[in-house]
Amino acid sequence: MGALDVTGLTFTYPGCEEPALLDVRFSVASGDFVVVCGRSGSGKSTLLRHMKASLAPHGERTGGVAFFGTPIEEVDDRRQAAEIGFVLQDPDSQFVCDTVAHELAFGLENLGVPGPQIRLRVAEMASFFGIQDWFDEEASSLSGGQKQLVNLAAVMVLQPRLIVLDEPTAQLDPMAATEFFDTLRRINRELGTTVVLSEQRLEEALPWADRVLALEGGRVLAYDEPRAVCRALAAAGSDMFQAMPTAARVCAAVEGASLRASERVPLTVRDGRSWLVQRQLHGVVEVPEAPRRSSERPMVELREVWFRYEKGRDDVLRGCTLAVDHGSWHCIVGANGAGKSTMLGVVAGLDRPYRGKVLVNGRPVHKIPARERYKGLLGVMPQNPQALFVERTVGLDVGEMLSPALDTTAHAAEVRRVCELVEIEHLLDKHPFDLSGGEQQRVALAKILLQAPRVLLLDEPTKGLDAPFKRKLAQIIHRLQDDGVTIIMVSHDIEFCARNADACSLMFAGEIVHTAPTRSFFAGNSFYTTAANRMARGIVPAAIIDEDVIRACQIR
Repeated sequence: MGALDVTGLTFTYPGCEEPALLDVRFSVASGDFVVVCGRSGSGKSTLLRHMKASLAPHGERTGGVAFFGTPIEEVDDRRQAAEIGFVLQDPDSQFVCDTVAHELAFGLENLGVPGPQIRLRVAEMASFFGIQDWFDEEASSLSGGQKQLVNLAAVMVLQPRLIVLDEPTAQLDPMAATEFFDTLRRINRELGTTVVLSEQRLEEALPWADRVLALEGGRVLAYDEPRAVCRALAAAGSDMFQAMPTAARVCAAVEGASLRASERVPLTVRDGRSWLVQRQLHGVVEVPEAPRRSSERPMVELREVWFRYEKGRDDVLRGCTLAVDHGSWHCIVGANGAGKSTMLGVVAGLDRPYRGKVLVNGRPVHKIPARERYKGLLGVMPQNPQALFVERTVGLDVGEMLSPALDTTAHAAEVRRVCELVEIEHLLDKHPFDLSGGEQQRVALAKILLQAPRVLLLDEPTKGLDAPFKRKLAQIIHRLQDDGVTIIMVSHDIEFCARNADACSLMFAGEIVHTAPTRSFFAGNSFYTTAANRMARGIVPAAIIDEDVIRACQIR
């Protein structure tokens, strides 16, 4: 009897012909750490929600899920609340109280735990998570990483036997995500809590897993220990292999697509570095910096910009200065709370600074009429794509961006064109809020692209996207660049920025502290850099993506 036994689970959403899950079968042993991976829309979130009856989606189901031998629907609500914890993707979506202390105590109070026992459990959990220094802080004042740690602590204070997490680091910066994963590993190893984690950030999550469940089209593609799953995906030529850790991808490319069963597939930076050292590549390849796009006048410029949301509150932007060349792709990285999204809002003219200038194509952005600003000049994709959804189906939602004066045939053709471009044509009849996070990102992108903006402002556009579609997104943006579009992108996706951007900036405490061409930027950083760079540092100079390392191995 396992902690979870999934037997023949098939599930179809109302109004859909194709099942979201099809004959899914696997077992999770008590104390295991299981990582669930797959493309956007492969059924990951649907599967995870079936692990807690109160969160199970509405639809037609056959097969079942058992929790320590009991069918999940027969586990009473109190036991589910106490023994099955669930952490969602959005850190804000689970908060119900005003302070950290109240949030930690909330679940215990609802279960009727005596006051002295509540105080003991809360104090113990706050100490375990290291959050005692901001124990009395208001939830609204916390960074995204802090909020997600509180969410996890609020689940763990109930002493669950199982915790299920649905892409919990999607909105966290690299350092906050690392801290979150470290805490999750401690919970699993030190407390013996069973963990089932859905994640796109497999670089850090997968090496620590006992088993990996790979889903494709609602079916189980592979379920085994991590190295076996890497071998299976590589041997099958699956595009899901693109999401595997950098060390494994480099090894597979050099050793051959089908890794030998006896080969110890490197999964971590340390293992990958050891594998590289054995190949004696020291200094064999110098990787040149890609030529930068430049223009006589920046397309977007911030000059000593200061901004605060309310009078008397702290400044969010503090002398922020940045120049982005016409037609370039510029990425902004930095910690949660550094001011990145606020800076995008200022560039978009949604917020007005009290000091400094914001120029778009040489004009102060606040002096550009709103109709001109958002109809062909600026396209803004917010961090939460749901903010753009206003209709009951994807097709209607995308189409509402077009002029009502457009005739029916032209309107349908334009909607079809952009939907095919972002690969959502099969979702047109679905409600936008019924989609996965990655699918919602693509619908939001389709709406923005219909405006044909000259400057595209993207806030975390790869959040929730699978590795294959990230490459598709990069192709779309590069084509926009060829048409002269300027892209400013805020992102925690270091690998995506390193692979595609012309230049990158690091934002810290409300200001841009460093800007450089992409290769120079990442080659000089210790933490805000890629796994390939950490793996090859001192061995392959200036390598920042896996192709750089692979090339060095192949020309040796």
